Amino acid sequence: MQTSVIGYPRIGVNRELKFASERYFRGEGSKEQLLQEAARLRLTHWQVQKQHGITYIPSNDFSLYDGVLDTACLLNIIPARYRDLGLDSLETYYAMARGYQGKRGDVKALAMKKWYNTNYHYLVPELEEGVEIRLAGTKPFDEFLEAKQQGIRTKPVLPGAFTMLKLIKYSGGKQAADYAADMAEVYKEILARFEALGAEWVQFDEPELVRDLTAEEIELLCDLYGKILSAKGRVKVLLQTYFGDVRDVYQALLGLPCDGIGLDFVEGAENINLIHQYGWAQDKILFAGIVSGKNIWRNRYRESLDLIAELNRWVPHEQMVLSTSCSLLHVPYTVRHEQQLGEEVCRHLAFAEEKLAELTELAGLAAGLKEIEDAAELPEAYVRNEALFAEGNRAAPNPAVRAKTASLTAADFVRLPAASERAEIQRARFKLPLLPTTTIGSFPQTAEVRKNRTAYRKGRISEEQYRRFNQEKIAACIALQEELGLDVLVHGEYERNDMVEYFGECLDGFLFTEQGWVQSYGTRCVKPPIIWGDVSRARPITVEYAVYAKGLTNKPVKGMLTGPVTILNWSFPREDLPASEMAYQIALAIREEVLDLEAHGIEIIQIDEAALREKLPLRRSDWHCEYLDWAIPAFRLVHSGVKPETQIHTHMCYSEFADILQEIEAMDADVISFEASRSDLALIDVLQETGFQTAVGPGVYDIHSPRIPGVDELKEAILRMAEKLPAEKLWVNPDCGLKTRNEAEVRGSLQHMVQAAREVRKLLIADEHRRDALV
Repeated sequence: MQTSVIGYPRIGVNRELKFASERYFRGEGSKEQLLQEAARLRLTHWQVQKQHGITYIPSNDFSLYDGVLDTACLLNIIPARYRDLGLDSLETYYAMARGYQGKRGDVKALAMKKWYNTNYHYLVPELEEGVEIRLAGTKPFDEFLEAKQQGIRTKPVLPGAFTMLKLIKYSGGKQAADYAADMAEVYKEILARFEALGAEWVQFDEPELVRDLTAEEIELLCDLYGKILSAKGRVKVLLQTYFGDVRDVYQALLGLPCDGIGLDFVEGAENINLIHQYGWAQDKILFAGIVSGKNIWRNRYRESLDLIAELNRWVPHEQMVLSTSCSLLHVPYTVRHEQQLGEEVCRHLAFAEEKLAELTELAGLAAGLKEIEDAAELPEAYVRNEALFAEGNRAAPNPAVRAKTASLTAADFVRLPAASERAEIQRARFKLPLLPTTTIGSFPQTAEVRKNRTAYRKGRISEEQYRRFNQEKIAACIALQEELGLDVLVHGEYERNDMVEYFGECLDGFLFTEQGWVQSYGTRCVKPPIIWGDVSRARPITVEYAVYAKGLTNKPVKGMLTGPVTILNWSFPREDLPASEMAYQIALAIREEVLDLEAHGIEIIQIDEAALREKLPLRRSDWHCEYLDWAIPAFRLVHSGVKPETQIHTHMCYSEFADILQEIEAMDADVISFEASRSDLALIDVLQETGFQTAVGPGVYDIHSPRIPGVDELKEAILRMAEKLPAEKLWVNPDCGLKTRNEAEVRGSLQHMVQAAREVRKLLIADEHRRDALV
């Protein structure tokens, strides 16, 4: 059987693209050096896939920053504010991705959102009225030829026309359907170009098809592809879906004149039932996604072969290609570089390169499926795989942890008194000014901070030296915040490598990789921990540094924690326990830390749930039963035991919150900060419309951009907030942590933010006095 990969990681085994890009941003590397490194990485990735025998190797899955942004530029979807800078094409691209502040002008970056139910972020294209959708670039064609010249015939990959139309943000009165004809013409031209270059297959990614779709949207899909495929010539077209099932459009897909359909059988369990019910089209190849592109555990061959045998009842072998369930962008490169996990652990793991081997082995086994069933001696690969899974659970259960989760009652998830009563108690306790200012938590992770952490980890400095360095940084951070005039301070998080990995290191049940990097957005990578066993708190996590910071100031200092849902969602979870059980185990561990902080005099505690929205099922009918019914209680469990005067904050970022605001309010936090700046504070309209009661801090500036916002810009943002939301419930803060920014950017931005908040505060107080005088 043939094999296909939907997409491959692109940052580099050792994050080479990240470092080359950042050298370029700092002016320490040339454009040519950056592009040479990108070309080297592409070739390496193609060669690895070819060496593993993959039939359909993707091209154009590589990006310097983001694939959706690449496609927007390819289609001429570039807002005028970036064109008007007069920069070259690469600098314009980066201005859209990161913002620009320099001699040519001052513009913010495009909005950024989570890519469906993953921790990858894409940049939201903006289509201004009057802009012509047309073929304006050559990237996918150049990369196809680049591979072809190396003797590798690839399958070019692009976001599909329907998904692009759904992802775009439109200005003016037009919507997706108004641009469908233009989009179809451009995609027809793309296919013609690829045919002329000798491409056999072109893959159009259509993850939007696994969402709930209306009749009008399905009509748009059919009309769009009816036009695109009307004269496609010899080149074959694969419509690739992932992250779920296509229940709304399955029959429509079978009727389209495409040559292949890619279905996800890992997250889209319903897809097999659709084939049972409606059969398969004789003129189409099924690209069957059976090797997970998201988890890092070995594929169980027996289960995959059973699925293939079931599919073969409707789809002959010759009409089936074995595929990853989604792009391998969401897993690390290879287990080969993990020296510290040990063989006992590593043999259970499959990162991107190992998944290539699994695809090839499964294809070989599937080709002899009947022989396997009848054989007296089973193939060695099958026997080896069965032996691995026969070992059973990878870690012995912890009876004490299991007993704690089993004994939870409804009262454990309820905090008393009610939020409105707590708000009065806390207002009297803290006596904060109108529009209190704070930050989300982290301060810059400079080279010296990372050097100190590495030196301690490798035994080059003592624990006392390590702690003393962190204390010096905390003292400087507190002094800076007092100098700037912030109202609620943080300790800066200099001891933390990552907001999830650091917590995992202080919890039993987690394992950690050395090179398990996964791209989150642009040049930002994370190293998700692995949940291996039952989770409990091994030791205090944040208490020492929070207490030290508190002793340096008379202002409130927030304790900074990561919430249970985010820790779960940003880890690689085990597969032998329900997600709810893992979430409650983590929640009980973080609850111990919350109560410990409170006992040590920390009166404001922030429990970040940045990833709450991330794993929300893509279909609304699954929201509660599969996720919200345990995710929201897990957060409440963490803080339900604190005193009324202890103020609980949480933070959420880069997701669409409008449709779950009721559930967010049910988290029962006292203050919630949201990412809002990249979406131009659109969230405040929704908060106003829904009558949101919890105090909020919509982020007033974008920390993922190096630009420093001006005072007037920030005043305007705060005034917009105060016009639509009660000022006494508003906080002023950046939209996320500051770890990725440098110290000069942080000082300048926070200085302007505090000044803007003070000026707006004076205006609001003066207005109130005038109103009182009139009364």
